[in-house]
Formats: sequence, C-alpha cells, structure tokens
Amino acid sequence: MVPAARATPSARSSGGGARTGLILFVGTSLTAGYGHPDPDLAYPALVQLEIDAAGLPYRAVNAGVSGETSAGALRRMDWLLRQKVDVFVLETGANDALRGQDPDATRANIDAILTRASTQSPPPRLVMLGMKAPPNLGAVYDARFDAIYPDLARRHGAVLVPFLLEGVAGIPALNQADGIHPTEAGQRKIAALVWAALAPILKSGP
Repeated sequence: MVPAARATPSARSSGGGARTGLILFVGTSLTAGYGHPDPDLAYPALVQLEIDAAGLPYRAVNAGVSGETSAGALRRMDWLLRQKVDVFVLETGANDALRGQDPDATRANIDAILTRASTQSPPPRLVMLGMKAPPNLGAVYDARFDAIYPDLARRHGAVLVPFLLEGVAGIPALNQADGIHPTEAGQRKIAALVWAALAPILKSGP
C-alpha cells in the first residue's frame, strides 16, 4: 500500500487566502517528523507558517515516510504525482547511506525521481535537500555519496540545500536521544534553512 501524502495541519486549518499552489515534500523520517507527537512540529508545517506569514498562495503537503530509501521514494512517484505539483522538494538518501548502499544506486534512484517529477506539464520547480554520509563508511564512500546532490542539482536545474542538517547534526541539544532525528528546536532550524531556499522561488511567482 502506498503511504498517503498529507497536507500539513497548518495548511488545513489556517484561515488565510486560497492556496492555489502545491509544494510537495517527499522525504524520510526527517521530513515526516519522526519522534514528534504533532505533525505541526515537522519542518514542512513550519515552512507553511512562513508561507502564510508572507501571504503566498501555496500549501505544503508532507509526503515523508520514516525508514524509506531512495528506491522506496522512486516507487511512490507515479502515485504522488497524480496531483499537480508546483514545487517538488526532495529529501532522500539518508537511509541508503545508513545501510551502506552503493552510492551509484542511490544516484540512479534520485536521478530517476527528478526526471519523473519533471515530466509533469508544466514541470514543477525542483528543490534538493542534500545529505551527507556518516563518517564511519570511509572517505571514499563519503566522497561518492556526498557528490550525488550537487551533481544532480546541476543536471536537473534544481535549487540545492547542500546539507539539510547543517547546524543540527552532531549537536545533542538539537537531536533526540537517538542522535539522528531532530528535536523541536532542530526542526525549527531545518525549517529556516529550507525556507531560505524556498522563499525566492515562491516569491518569483509561477
């Protein structure tokens, strides 16, 4: 069964103007808000608050799935893209690295996801949220994995956030007990990073 994408609670409940544009966040537990009881605490919902405050007519849809690999995200694309998407935000690959998957396979999956997203007419604007491999896999693996995001962003003309967890990874106060998933404060920092990349796109209009 394909996991359902969901409009962020903020998007559903706000009394603002009509939201005619759709921003689809495809990702892992980092996007889904793992460990938080309220979906409003995950960064897509926090970005929705910024969108509303700026008076922009977009709604954020959180299609994050905990534990998903890039292969799993690719398998969901046809289902997720049944709706018209204006901005496609992709966060995937972290679970591939945690499993030590060949970076070439991850690269191929992400390339296919972005290619599939671009087949919509008109194509959505693309945003890639980069990840970094854990250091225990060695320098060669790290270099091959970390290069995936800037390489594919250039190839597909996507806006790149080089590292989604910049300023969050490795900081105990910003991570839950597992040392992987952000706390509420960590999610707020991620939201600020993503909003900085999204805001110019949304403010430029369709």
